Amino acid sequence: MRSKTAPWLLLGPFLVLFIGTMILPIIMAIGYSFTTVRREGLLGEAGISSVFAGLDNYIAALSNANFIESIGRMLLFGVVQVTVMIVAATILALLLETASALWPGFFRATYFLPYGIPGVIATILWSFLYIPGLSPIVDVMGWMGINIDFLGPDMVLWSIANIVTWTYTGYNMLIIIAQLKSIPGELYEAAKIDGAGGFRVAMSIQLPLIRPALMLTIIFSIIGTLQLFAEPRLLQTMSAGITSEYTPNMSAYAFAFQYNDIGMAAAQSVIIAVSAFVLSAVALGVNSWMEKRR
Repeated sequence: MRSKTAPWLLLGPFLVLFIGTMILPIIMAIGYSFTTVRREGLLGEAGISSVFAGLDNYIAALSNANFIESIGRMLLFGVVQVTVMIVAATILALLLETASALWPGFFRATYFLPYGIPGVIATILWSFLYIPGLSPIVDVMGWMGINIDFLGPDMVLWSIANIVTWTYTGYNMLIIIAQLKSIPGELYEAAKIDGAGGFRVAMSIQLPLIRPALMLTIIFSIIGTLQLFAEPRLLQTMSAGITSEYTPNMSAYAFAFQYNDIGMAAAQSVIIAVSAFVLSAVALGVNSWMEKRR
């Protein structure tokens, strides 16, 4: 173990896999984003070559109205869905960590259960609850005189938000609960001696001390929002409101595998990654600014 090469030998298999499956694809995507395919002849029969395109792919991506709309759509989705999900996860975590909570272990497992269901299966299950004639929810609302097309162009985004919220609320709840369990018991005892009620304890002790966990869940949710793909892709066959470029990830997928424009797809992927990084940095910056003001 005194040998300097021993740690590298132990890390070797991991580094090979990490570089081959993470670093190398990123480098290749960045490289492809600066290239374009040139076809010689009417139908490309004279040959196909990859040439340097400079920033043309990025300019084309940022000039693509559908791609810009998809980013705006996901920003709206994130502001509403992430806020609702984090608030719900926080409330559930606080309720389950109160001294009077009944069967907290059972309810933690129950709320976490949807996360264990693959996104594809969850979307298929919820689609049956959205389709008129199959959904008991739609039927009951129809009897009440409420007619809502959950897969219509105006509602499908929020139908997707419901699926995502149902899936990930329990996951975020467990992260927050883990932070709550790290709070020293002496703080609760001091608050009890001072006569603080449950609401006061939550506002003055628990919420300020679980801010790191909340920030972690927010960053994960921001990244997940920009990566949204499986749910709208599956619902595309059921909803006329979902186009092939409905989300940024779907747009990159369409250009790569439907339009055969790898350069444009790579450029959009890089833009998505940079956007996730910038939004995460902004969230961390806001959190740091709020900490300094305290």
